[in-house]
Amino acid sequence: MLLSNMTLFATLSTAAAFTSRTLPRFAAKAATARAMSTGPFPHDDEKMPFYALGVNLAKQVGGQTGFKSLLADDELELVLQGFGEEITGASTSDAETILMTYGESLNAILQERSAGIMGRVKKEGEDFVAGFLEHNEEAIKTESGLVYYSMKEGEGAQPDLTSTVEVHYHGSLIDGTVFDSSVDRGQTISFPLGGVIKGWQEGLALMKEGGKATLIIPSEAAYGDSGSGDTIPPGATLKFEVELFKVM
Repeated sequence: MLLSNMTLFATLSTAAAFTSRTLPRFAAKAATARAMSTGPFPHDDEKMPFYALGVNLAKQVGGQTGFKSLLADDELELVLQGFGEEITGASTSDAETILMTYGESLNAILQERSAGIMGRVKKEGEDFVAGFLEHNEEAIKTESGLVYYSMKEGEGAQPDLTSTVEVHYHGSLIDGTVFDSSVDRGQTISFPLGGVIKGWQEGLALMKEGGKATLIIPSEAAYGDSGSGDTIPPGATLKFEVELFKVM
């Protein structure tokens, strides 16, 4: 979750998502997935691998772009129609001609709608920061927009960008939606501080071993206008509770 040059989900653009390198991982999770399912799968075991391919394609395309929030239901139906006809060879129109003719207008529509959503998300983040500062007088806001609130002062070493740190963290959107949590997994994580998002670099540098703090990170110091996967929206302000165990 924290790596600045990665998204929460790997962007897979080809069927290489299901090569032998990843098969053991999928196989290992199969039993767990069945146990976690809230209902029966839509097909039997013979058909489900192909259904899974469709799910994977949707995660790669829809998850990264956020089509669910950008398009109306009837527009999504047209997207699925175009996908289905092209992949089955049923389309009566030339694909390249369609893209050349309507690609530019599609980009304009998506950009306009994305900008509107992102503007609202950023405003909500600004309001959240203002409310947090109002109710937590000891919190500080840095020049970058990071809000730092010490929950417990540490007494050990203080990290810098060359340090590797061991932490527990609980990450959520401002509406309380948890997107990543080492606390929930029950296992601390160690990583080089220089390789994570800027808000973490700045926030952890204010802490000492044994300390615990809340970090409110604006999008500019987190995942920016791109967001991350289908979990962190573009322009999102993030909230972390971080406990620093060790500086190495």
